[in-house]
Amino acid sequence: MRTVGRSICTIVMSVVVLCVGVVLAEDWPQWRGTNRDGKVKEFEAPAAWPTSLTQKWKVNVGSGDATPALVGQKLYVFTRQGDDEVTLCLNVVDGTDVWKDKYAAQAVTGAAARHPGPRSSPAVADGKVVTLGVGGVVSCLDADKGTLLWRKDPFPKVVPRFFTSMSPMIVDSMVIAHVGGAGNGAIISFDLATGEEKWRWTGEGPEYASPALLTVAETKQVVTLAEKSIVAVNAADGKLLWKVPFAPAGRAYNAATPIVDGQTLIITGAGRGTKAFKVEKTDDGFAATEIWSNPDIATQYNTPVLVAGLLFGFSDRGNLFCINAKDGSTAWTDATKRGQGFASVVAAGTVMLALPDNSQLIVFKPVAEEFAEVAQIKIAETATYAHPVIAGNRVFVKDQDSLAMLTIE
Repeated sequence: MRTVGRSICTIVMSVVVLCVGVVLAEDWPQWRGTNRDGKVKEFEAPAAWPTSLTQKWKVNVGSGDATPALVGQKLYVFTRQGDDEVTLCLNVVDGTDVWKDKYAAQAVTGAAARHPGPRSSPAVADGKVVTLGVGGVVSCLDADKGTLLWRKDPFPKVVPRFFTSMSPMIVDSMVIAHVGGAGNGAIISFDLATGEEKWRWTGEGPEYASPALLTVAETKQVVTLAEKSIVAVNAADGKLLWKVPFAPAGRAYNAATPIVDGQTLIITGAGRGTKAFKVEKTDDGFAATEIWSNPDIATQYNTPVLVAGLLFGFSDRGNLFCINAKDGSTAWTDATKRGQGFASVVAAGTVMLALPDNSQLIVFKPVAEEFAEVAQIKIAETATYAHPVIAGNRVFVKDQDSLAMLTIE
């Protein structure tokens, strides 16, 4: 009986430990994580990094570059299967299907056809999952059952040149999406529960950037890179608060998410460098004033991460870099070109994780003195364009057609 008792106790303690680990692991409910800033706080780096990660499961989910959303024990994956755009809810433990929703999607043509699947990451809040398809279709599903709550197509067949790439944001029970195309688009707020349009701002159409939320003088501002400008609209009513020119040059695009640091915004774009703006309340509204500019370093297809006054990212030339966010000076640039500039950067506890499209995960220290590599680990066999999702010691990786759960052991 004592042996049986010990076995039961061991099982119970294992379950408790597992549950505590799940509770402590952070969710990744939207683009760039919990706070939309590319940071994972509840992560403990191993004393010695392994040469490879342990694959627990891998499933074929369809094509696409969208980062999955992780909430509790569910993964929400947005992909393309054949002619349909599909939202899958998977069980975190083993990758099995919980539910599936699909609809016929617009064909992706031209140069963008190399990436036919969705690029926009799902957003999860208040028991609902929101997606934005390559053709600008906004959908809201019940997070537990997958039931379609509402679906909208505000600008049918109108998309940016390389199709839709912005990731929607949920603010105060509203879905914020920048939809349409060049010269014919809008930032629109939909009621999360009903899909009713609350407001729209039609000043500029979208490029490929996703919005961020900035609060100044108790006013929530939705800030994003539009076709030609950095724009900020009031989250409450959609009215324009301020606008600063930021037009793409040549073959460059407005694709990065604004980086928020208190009342400071850091904006980056190929051909225009990296700039910082201070947003302040004025007598007649709000104003954004440039406080520094670094013309030598900019990103094209990724958004840098700000850690302790230092900005880490991949340049449009495919090199890792560090910028001092106080004055914009370059701290260092790694000489090694990695991938084609498509990349993601995540701050995970005491280390930085960088994943270029060559699927080689780079672990390095967030220091200003020099590029300090800790480890390199191959984590997929095909190209990776989505962010790695970090939760405890688990790493969820979406490659060309599959999603895998790996663990750091």
